Amino acid sequence: MKYFRLIYIIYILLKYRLEEFITFNRQLNVFAFLVSIIFFFRSAKENRGTRLRLALEELGPIFVKFGQMLSTRRDLIPLDIADELAKLQDQVPPFPYKNVEKIITASYGMSPDKIFKTFDQVPTASASVAQVHFATLHDGKDVAVKILRPNIKRVINKDINLLYLIAYMLELTWSDGKRLRPREVVAEFSRHIQCELNLMLDAANCSRLGENFKDKKLLIVPDVYWDFCSEDVMVMERMYGTPISHIETLRKKKIDIKQLARNGVEIFFTQVFRDSFFHADMHPGNIQVADDGRYIAMDFGIMGSLSENDKNYLARNFLAFFKRDYHDVALAHIESGWVPKDTSIDEFENAIRSVCEPIFNKPLKEISFGRLLIRLFQTSRRFNMEIQPQLTMLQKTLLNVEGLGRNLDPDLDLWKTAAPFLKKYMSEQKGIKHILKSLKNELPHWLHLTPQLPRLIHELLEQKKHENAIHQEDIGRLLKTQKNQSRWFKIVITLIGITLLVNLTVLFYFVK
Repeated sequence: MKYFRLIYIIYILLKYRLEEFITFNRQLNVFAFLVSIIFFFRSAKENRGTRLRLALEELGPIFVKFGQMLSTRRDLIPLDIADELAKLQDQVPPFPYKNVEKIITASYGMSPDKIFKTFDQVPTASASVAQVHFATLHDGKDVAVKILRPNIKRVINKDINLLYLIAYMLELTWSDGKRLRPREVVAEFSRHIQCELNLMLDAANCSRLGENFKDKKLLIVPDVYWDFCSEDVMVMERMYGTPISHIETLRKKKIDIKQLARNGVEIFFTQVFRDSFFHADMHPGNIQVADDGRYIAMDFGIMGSLSENDKNYLARNFLAFFKRDYHDVALAHIESGWVPKDTSIDEFENAIRSVCEPIFNKPLKEISFGRLLIRLFQTSRRFNMEIQPQLTMLQKTLLNVEGLGRNLDPDLDLWKTAAPFLKKYMSEQKGIKHILKSLKNELPHWLHLTPQLPRLIHELLEQKKHENAIHQEDIGRLLKTQKNQSRWFKIVITLIGITLLVNLTVLFYFVK
């Protein structure tokens, strides 16, 4: 069956003339010629992006999701194709209620009517991985019940294995295969889809985001009912709101649309720079608005996490961009280690300047942060930058946030909203508070290490003493050893200094 599925996939790709995407190695040009003869009846009316979208839709929901993910990799694929793939809709017919009963019974050991006071048998939403039903608990609370599709894990794993095989074949036969790393793209998709296949992870993401916004001033996150959650079923508070795309309805409810747009940008940058944890699937279907104007978040299967290094990279680059300091942009890439150390800064700076300078001829309110990142990633790839998956997710989310914001308010100035977050973050990285915070975070590790330091220093000195005795016969080696001793002496002094610093930090911590 696996190979029949592979043959069917290849047939669909050829049916839509998708071999035109590939510049074959010389030895496979004959194959391309034969394909053009065999499939002479194929229509070429549609453009290449449309043909790719139609092929993915015909191959089924998993390939639709793959196309949706691919649409975010604008650093890899042409923009016209990315725009066309963004039209893909993850909508499939719902599975029957008898399957819902089986899954819930398998998860809880009892039927839905024993767990819920009421349960809507018709789903309110149905997608390729799961569907959602509304229900009421016996205590009267309204809930939304998310249920994985039957056998979806097995189906997805089979198709992912086939995608890996196709990617491997492309790397062997496509002249651009190694440069564009198709297997890496499939691995990224696999990571995303696997997260969506465990609803306990979905629930944990929801709970964490809710904790980050527990004041509920700008964003409402549904409560999770953990007693009713499993890998295949998730139960959370039912939310009541208006889809953010229904702008006229929002206006009738007297919601300030311009303020709503600004709040959306603020929520996003708060997630990024305050919490290092952001909702990475912020399309209109996952966002509603409460009657009082607060955002309501939904669907937590895809979330992104950022390290301090990631945040420093983003803030430093954005601030440098808007100062047109392209030298600092190039330097940030090299210092972060994401571009090889031997990269020519001047050459890299000029490459960045050539693609970004035209953007900054526009007014600030017309500049797209997301497209700026796309240009940066596209340029950086030419200098062998490994694009980090979390930054790809962030770039996709940023495009979604910008799209939502400017759909609400075409005059939205993202820079004006974002600048305070960027400047505050960068200033916090330089002050004494940041140093003390870092020391406080490292305190448990150093407290564990401090009692061992004298023994470690003694062993270090004994090791060097033994090495010195072995090399005494050779004068040249002795001179080298003396230099090493000097270096090791500095290390020992540094360790002693760190020990004193840790003790002072402990004292500061307990006094505070």
